[in-house]
Amino acid sequence: MDKPVHHFSELFEQLGLANDTASIERFIERNSPLPEEMPLADAACWNEGQAEFLREAVDEDADWAEVVDHLDVSMHKNN
Repeated sequence: MDKPVHHFSELFEQLGLANDTASIERFIERNSPLPEEMPLADAACWNEGQAEFLREAVDEDADWAEVVDHLDVSMHKNN
């Protein structure tokens, strides 16, 4: 069975954040770049529930893992 494909905006909605394009861009701009060695889920911008969701998505290779990886790359990029 194929995993569902989630969009970037759906991840932000799942995290309880504004999920329109401008809000997503502002969030990433405001909270990045993260230090290279810092896992995404350890960033100060997440509450406990959000951080746990991000960790579990990657650790369990959940259907959210691909879009969480995309966010990880986006937040570690130097702007």
